[in-house]
Amino acid sequence: MGPRGDNGEGIDSWKEVTLTYNAALKMIETRMEILNDEFQHVHCYNPIEHIKARIKTPESIVKKLKRDGRESTIDNMVKYINDIAGIRIICSFTSDIYRIADMICEQKDIQVVAVKDYITFPKASGYKSYHMLVSVPIFLSDSVVDTKVEIQIRTIAMDFWASLEHKIYYKFEGNAPEYISRELRECAEMVSSLDEKMLSLNKAILDCLREQEELRISTKRNDRSHAQRMAMSGLS
Repeated sequence: MGPRGDNGEGIDSWKEVTLTYNAALKMIETRMEILNDEFQHVHCYNPIEHIKARIKTPESIVKKLKRDGRESTIDNMVKYINDIAGIRIICSFTSDIYRIADMICEQKDIQVVAVKDYITFPKASGYKSYHMLVSVPIFLSDSVVDTKVEIQIRTIAMDFWASLEHKIYYKFEGNAPEYISRELRECAEMVSSLDEKMLSLNKAILDCLREQEELRISTKRNDRSHAQRMAMSGLS
């Protein structure tokens, strides 16, 4: 059962609210795909591997409101639950995370409400991700509704760890034994080390390709100069 409307028309209100949240997800997802395509066109590289979008279930929303001691109403849902609409952006390297965050901040119609950098400051569990709470205007036929969307940006490795960690804790209903938590933290450290290694390797590959290109250009220039000198010596 979903949150009820204060006017007693819970079903209609819930449908109207989910319509705006779905529209917000479509807007953000489409915008990120366009920015990724533009980045590919300009830099011959796309920082986004893939995008996941979801709407929180009514059951999860009600559970969260009750946990916070709030009544399950539409008004409370919209006011206090910030992650009803969620977008997860998966990228290859940690450097891509901040590049994507900067691109989002530069969008004139996307208002950044709050940021939580769990990459610089990981959670005690080992969780790493970059969270942005944004608000986007949704234009309906007779109104404009500012709608909140939580954006999570993380690497493939971070997403792998977070997905498994969520499944494990779900099985224990959030109360996993200490040795399980300890093992997960150790795995999180391995994931961080992997991300650092892959970023370093990518930088080494780019440097190598750059040096090869510079050498190719230099060799071509020298060959051209040599050919010109030979041509001039033949004329003389």
